[in-house]
Amino acid sequence: MGKKHPDDPQAVVRELIKKGKVKKKCCRSKSRCGKCPVLALKKAKKQLAKAA
Repeated sequence: MGKKHPDDPQAVVRELIKKGKVKKKCCRSKSRCGKCPVLALKKAKKQLAKAA
């Protein structure tokens, strides 16, 4: 659990939810809010692909 970049992007998003940085559900407000879990997952996947 102490890893900075785990292999699973969903684990990254789960940690962000626990910390309160991301919401549990997407509210679909506006285009997407800053705390959107959908955007957080896309960002985590992109970072994982970049690191690999």
